[in-house]
Amino acid sequence: MSPKYDVIFLVEAMEFLESLDEKTRDKVIYNVDKSRYTNDPQLFKKLSGEIWEFRTRFSKTQVRLLAFWDKTDKQETLVVSTHGIIKKTDKVPKKEIGKADRIRQEYFEDKNK
Repeated sequence: MSPKYDVIFLVEAMEFLESLDEKTRDKVIYNVDKSRYTNDPQLFKKLSGEIWEFRTRFSKTQVRLLAFWDKTDKQETLVVSTHGIIKKTDKVPKKEIGKADRIRQEYFEDKNK
């Protein structure tokens, strides 16, 4: 079975992943990869507008990687991960969704230059 999309991590998402302990990071990457093959809202879910989240719960910690879709290349569908957070409440803070949306806008502006 082939994946439904590819995932790329922007610099801030990579830095976030590197800041996690190894077991947590491995679980997050495992879940991101698993989400590419299955349609499971426990792993990948729309938050608001164009922003989605990769979801991982590990050792009582809720890790979220915010992301958006890039379907501009007809050959390949990308999900671009902007940054990550450790969630302490049920909802993802609006400022984090706003940050992901700003990064998304910058990404497309740079891509279209």
